[in-house]
Amino acid sequence: MQESLLPDDDLPPAATPGRRTAASRPRGASAPTARDSIPLAERLRPRTLDEVIGQQHLLGPGKPLRVAFESGQPHSMILWGPPGVGKTTLARLMAEAFDAQFIAISAVLGGIKDIRDAVEQAQAARGMGRRTIVFVDEVHRFNKAQQDAFLPHVESGLFTFIGATTENPSFEVNSALLSRATVHVLQPLTEADMHALLARAAQEAGLPPLSEAARDRLIGYADGDARRLLNTYENVARMSPGAATLDEPLLERAVGEQLRRYDKGGEQFYDTISALHKSVRGSDPDAALYWLVRMLDGGVDARYIARRVIRMASEDIGLADPRALRFALDATETYERLGSPEGELTLAQAVIYLAMAPKSNAAYVAYKAARAFVQKDGTRPVPLHLRNAPTKLMKSLGYGEGYRYAHDEAGGVAAGERYFPEGLEPPTFYEPVERGLEIRIGERLRELRRLNAGAAARGERSSGVRDRAPGFAPEPGAQGHLGGDPDVDAHGDPGEP
Repeated sequence: MQESLLPDDDLPPAATPGRRTAASRPRGASAPTARDSIPLAERLRPRTLDEVIGQQHLLGPGKPLRVAFESGQPHSMILWGPPGVGKTTLARLMAEAFDAQFIAISAVLGGIKDIRDAVEQAQAARGMGRRTIVFVDEVHRFNKAQQDAFLPHVESGLFTFIGATTENPSFEVNSALLSRATVHVLQPLTEADMHALLARAAQEAGLPPLSEAARDRLIGYADGDARRLLNTYENVARMSPGAATLDEPLLERAVGEQLRRYDKGGEQFYDTISALHKSVRGSDPDAALYWLVRMLDGGVDARYIARRVIRMASEDIGLADPRALRFALDATETYERLGSPEGELTLAQAVIYLAMAPKSNAAYVAYKAARAFVQKDGTRPVPLHLRNAPTKLMKSLGYGEGYRYAHDEAGGVAAGERYFPEGLEPPTFYEPVERGLEIRIGERLRELRRLNAGAAARGERSSGVRDRAPGFAPEPGAQGHLGGDPDVDAHGDPGEP
């Protein structure tokens, strides 16, 4: 299914996008029933770029889309962001700014025939010296063949392609189409943005004001979605005729069970994610599942939970079970593919696994200690023997001279080699715990430190033949290894030992 915005002269005066006429009425004025049937979010759709609320990282002075509008040079793009953040609005505004024919195709309802029709209309518009913008909503719904149908016409410049998607275009949009379009990421509206939007709606649509508590809950329920915010506001007002102020009980009565129990950024929200995190850390899978479901049932964005689960895997399990991080990442990627509710099961699996995994915050503590040390100590020069030497000049200056290539040493360990800056007493940051894989890591670390201490006592720093150091093998199934990669020079080629 598609729609086309005809040239302005072919539209009834009141329907001309972005133009006020004698027949036009200011927002908020009394209107016929037909206008009342149009949702508030549609009636308040911005008519100019300056009316857009939010997305200042793209629309602020000097930002990518602002520059595109001001230059008069549209480019093909993918607008990626959650619902209700202005993807369709920006596409329409771009068509008006460039006086271009606007053809909208819904990938949910459309197909190859609609694409062919769009091509024919674009060719006709080109014959009249007019540009065309083809906007494909939910572009990720088109299959590979349908997406490929755009390629030759985008390549030839017949039309400017704008795709809108709520899904990660890296997964859902063909690489060939992706390479011909710039991806712009749209963000959910901030709390300040939604305050401004509600104020505009109250003023221009003549709706009763919201109490502070009702406004905060409505903003939490909208979760950055302008369409949900405005349409819910309108529904509450319609269900409360004669109310001077829309308070929290009226909001609850109008929205019912759909009203989220979490105001994003509120105390209950953070208390609940804290309870989930502490249940995982405390190795209680049942409590972890309880808090996970409480959050999902309350409307918390599952992607936020997924990010926190990744953090838990790194902070609280760490190297005691390196598989935990991969498990959390797999769960997140699967959720991105499936969405809700199917993808929520993968988050539950991850939470259970993390709760049951051996725990270690040794890497987390070591990282924080290293950061604090570096911030306090300042910047020291890299020792010459550790510097990269991709050119003859650098080699002549002593860069890399005396470096001992660990793989050529006994046991793959250059015992006694110094890796800290000169003059710095080597600090100790990482101390593995006696749990999970870190038991084996701890054994290996103690052996390495013994070898280094022995070499230092003998005054050894240059290469020499020594007894082979004991090898180290992770437990079966554990991912990763403790070995390092060969040096790589500035051009990406293996460096010389």
